Amino acid sequence: MKRAIILGGGMVGGVMAMDLASDSQFSVTVADHREQALERVQRRVPAASTIKVDLSDPTRVRDVVGNYDIVLGALSSTIGFQTLRAVIEAGRNYCDISFMPENAMELDELAREKGVTAVVDNGVAPGMSNMFVGWAERQLDEVESVTIYVGGLPRERRWPFEYKAGFSPADVIEEYTRPSRIVEHGRTVVRGALSEPELLDFDGLGTLEAFNTDGLRSLADTIDARYMVEKTLRYPGHIELMRVLRHLGLFSHEPIEVGAERVKIRPIDVTTALLFPKWTYEPGEEDLTVMRIIVEGIRGESRMSHTLDLHDTFDRTSGCTSMSRTTALPNTIMARRMLEGKFKRPGVSPPEFVGREPGLFEDVIEQLRQRGIAYHINSVEID
Repeated sequence: MKRAIILGGGMVGGVMAMDLASDSQFSVTVADHREQALERVQRRVPAASTIKVDLSDPTRVRDVVGNYDIVLGALSSTIGFQTLRAVIEAGRNYCDISFMPENAMELDELAREKGVTAVVDNGVAPGMSNMFVGWAERQLDEVESVTIYVGGLPRERRWPFEYKAGFSPADVIEEYTRPSRIVEHGRTVVRGALSEPELLDFDGLGTLEAFNTDGLRSLADTIDARYMVEKTLRYPGHIELMRVLRHLGLFSHEPIEVGAERVKIRPIDVTTALLFPKWTYEPGEEDLTVMRIIVEGIRGESRMSHTLDLHDTFDRTSGCTSMSRTTALPNTIMARRMLEGKFKRPGVSPPEFVGREPGLFEDVIEQLRQRGIAYHINSVEID
């Protein structure tokens, strides 16, 4: 029996536990410092064990992962990089979904020295988006452009935000503040968050708005293309509302003095305290995940377009959100394949490296289909 430990018992970590614990070949442990999260895991996944650990302490992370065959990460971006380093230092193979602001490839040499295989950014986007781009690159002699659209949304639009957070709300706010790297004319350039909005139509959803976000991640360095951009999708009107909040300084981390006693507070702390409860899904409230990726390029004498589409919805059988499932399940599938030796590249690997492996992306797509997540690929010749 293989021993797996999941770092983080939130919505995504809980789905990871459900998927792995359903396999009799796995013994599953979930680690978290929040008793409420661990109690929820125990209720929903009785076969999983839980352990209370302060995962913000890298020393504790190194200690707790040492006896496991595989480690899966489902933690906030703020501690993603230090956790990756700690797991590598412990000599454990790692599958992680953290949207860390640091460059995970800085730990590639350390991972190779330790003989560790670490797949990072392995969720839905980044994650399946990167994996598809790596797959499409193999189908082409030259990649001309990569365009990624992705968003997680509530199925029911409710004033004023028409949005709920399918993952850490702190990471969502990063999308509204972190500068976005895109590729133009073969060079990496930086655009402001929430910039260059556009409207797109999706069957079954209607019109959504898209804006630049820093979602290319490793693709900006690993894929040789003249144009690449990643945009987040929201219901129309959301961009302007977030711009107003940002303009007011409500996303700022710099303390300000308020009140007669000139108490120092960070605006972001007030914003999160007020906003996050309104962005939290209520029990049974349904969400959806929509993604469209277009990779265009040259194959022989032809110009080709490869498109990946996803429209996934809340799973009423399990009661799990679409965003938690589409994020968690690529990670558990990869954990299995790493244990089977089907992906064993020493070092830190972004998902596009997985997509370059013959047959592996197709396998992941099929495994997701069996779990009720249907990706659709369309490859056509274009003028």
